[in-house]
Amino acid sequence: MVSKAGLAESGSLRFPFETMPDYGDMVEVAEGIVWTRIPLPYRLDHVNIYFLRDGAGWAVIDTGIQTPEAKQAWENLLSGPMRGETITRVIVTHHHPDHIGLAGWLCERFDAPLLTSYSTYMGSQFISLGRSENVTRYTFDFYRGHGMSEEHASLVAIQGSEYLRRVAPLPAHFLRLVMADVLEIGGRSLRVLMGDGHAQEQVMLYSEADNILFAADQVLERISPNISVFAGEPNGDPLGHYLRSLRFLRNELPADVLVLAGHRRPFYGLQARCAELEDHHEERCDRIRAACAEAPHSVADLVPLLFARELDAHQMSFAFTETLAHVNRLVRRGEIETVRQGEGMVSILKRDR
Repeated sequence: MVSKAGLAESGSLRFPFETMPDYGDMVEVAEGIVWTRIPLPYRLDHVNIYFLRDGAGWAVIDTGIQTPEAKQAWENLLSGPMRGETITRVIVTHHHPDHIGLAGWLCERFDAPLLTSYSTYMGSQFISLGRSENVTRYTFDFYRGHGMSEEHASLVAIQGSEYLRRVAPLPAHFLRLVMADVLEIGGRSLRVLMGDGHAQEQVMLYSEADNILFAADQVLERISPNISVFAGEPNGDPLGHYLRSLRFLRNELPADVLVLAGHRRPFYGLQARCAELEDHHEERCDRIRAACAEAPHSVADLVPLLFARELDAHQMSFAFTETLAHVNRLVRRGEIETVRQGEGMVSILKRDR
């Protein structure tokens, strides 16, 4: 097990660890709190997993995606630094497969309960049951209606469905976590906080005694969590929900809290990072508003304004739905409007502005 390193600084953030642990290694963050990583088959190539000492065993926060490589990483942990240990509880922060993917597998293996939010459990179950051509077709039509080519829409709809289903079957029951609950884990009291925008009812845990926030994907260093509008709620405002959650964290938690996030390094500087993320999204809204003032634009037209690099089908699904999230935020603010043009929808500057 690797010990805590000295502080490093980057801009407004400070990092207690200069590097991330190699797969199979475990880093002690604080007494009774251990950090490791599980690989992902994407450009963002890992998810962070945290263990909290819980009596004679460990409670685990998040699990990784259901792939052979992720399962092997777990097998290496359980036969290596975790040899002879048991998992007492599986806590899942949200329904995305990189976090919930192996929860059912671990619960069954250790006869451990699953703790998560209602939206996480039911959302994952809904996705697992929605394995039909109708769902893929509806998603395809959703992308096409916002200007994506038929070829790209077909690829993205299929890729998105495959990604969301990389989840082992969940237990038939779970223990629900709600805002302001207090979990007692190994002598620690952890207050349940809820985030939104990246995922509905995303679970975060705050230990006041340690001044540590398990932030899931709500606040990450260097990268912005994906904020997406999906076919099932085409007029939703997840960006508005996300920005409101950032304001809550800035007001609720102390400036010197240590943030243990779902990806990349733990860091100090929560308030500064929340402000950076708010500015980041406002700058993207500015780009879209300016483009729509010049000419009507579909969501597909706007994607390159926000994502200049070449995107594969997996990345395009996130880029497209995040672009639409910014469009919907501007519509909610009354700054642009969407109108039908031909067989699809385009956005223009609101006429009465």
